[in-house]
Amino acid sequence: MTQLPDQRTLIALATLGSITLLGGAFMFQFLGYPPCEMCLWQRWPHAAAILIGCIALMLGGLRVFAVLGAMAAATTGGIAVYHTGVERKWWEGPDSCTGGGAGLDMGSLLSTEGANIVMCDQVSWELFGLSMASWNALASFALAALWIVAALRRA
Repeated sequence: MTQLPDQRTLIALATLGSITLLGGAFMFQFLGYPPCEMCLWQRWPHAAAILIGCIALMLGGLRVFAVLGAMAAATTGGIAVYHTGVERKWWEGPDSCTGGGAGLDMGSLLSTEGANIVMCDQVSWELFGLSMASWNALASFALAALWIVAALRRA
């Protein structure tokens, strides 16, 4: 019978998963796919999960950190589902980065950064019909499951 990895290993895997996803986001940015506003929102919970994972590994994988890691991964997954819905036109997104950009102010359009505005309702890259946001949702919920299993395991 195959036994599940211990709590520390599960936390390490979940932490490495967020490192990989965040690193992938930066790699895509480096390759010429600038992030939209909602893409940036999805990065913060991954950064939090990485920090939580590192602290848990240093302190011995306390259950509370595994719960916090699950919450961070689920948060980025939730944001990614929202972003996917905006991309697929299932619901409206924020005015500041969707449609015609009605929520943008003239100052941002006139600045040098204004030329780099990426609209959140436009898919810039996809694989097998899924956008980066959709892939992030799937991966993030898988990581949340790892964190939950880690929380249920004994140290």
